[in-house]
Amino acid sequence: MTVPRLALFDLDHTLLPLDSDYQWADFLARTGRAGDPVEARRRNDDLMERYNRGELTAEQAAEFMLGLLAAHTPYDLAAWHEEFMAEVIRPAITPAAIELVDRHLRAGDLCAVVTATNSFVTAPIARAFGVPHLVATDPEYAAGRHTGRILGTPSFREGKVVRVRDWLAGMDLKLADFAESFFYSDSVNDVPLLEQVTRPIATNPSPTLRAIAQRQGWEVIDLFDHTQDAKS
Repeated sequence: MTVPRLALFDLDHTLLPLDSDYQWADFLARTGRAGDPVEARRRNDDLMERYNRGELTAEQAAEFMLGLLAAHTPYDLAAWHEEFMAEVIRPAITPAAIELVDRHLRAGDLCAVVTATNSFVTAPIARAFGVPHLVATDPEYAAGRHTGRILGTPSFREGKVVRVRDWLAGMDLKLADFAESFFYSDSVNDVPLLEQVTRPIATNPSPTLRAIAQRQGWEVIDLFDHTQDAKS
């Protein structure tokens, strides 16, 4: 069997010029769906600042972000996410990002979005890009509601490597099976997975990742400028 190439894409600030997790929480706050909007925005900003400093854990992020899901019914969340896609996400999708993904899809590559942001927020975004597979932090779901907890290993830092390996193993594949494997990311948090592929590509990289890429001789591409809730 001929194994195709593997193409993995981070999402926030890589395919999108924004952070979908941050923007989802902000959307809920400004539309009155996140309890105290002032407090929700304060916590949202605090999480982003801690992420930028490299001090945020997946569990700390989940306490707030997945708590927003647990506070509402799946019916309401689905309806609000449709608004979110129309108002925030679709206008932010650029032709350059679509072309990058399409180039791999047309080549027959095995493609996946690999993101730390939870799968509730990101599954519709991955579909909008036409990417058939998603490796994301999974929110726990029980008795018809989100619980506010993470299910399994979060897709964050070294956890992305674990989750990608598990996903491939489900297809009886491993990273070493691919003669060429790509990972596109903007963030220094993704260095563990960037180091595992044959073609690490720093995409719209933060200053920290750009410096690492230059030292390592990794390819650097810029699809757009950082304009919203920039990450380091």
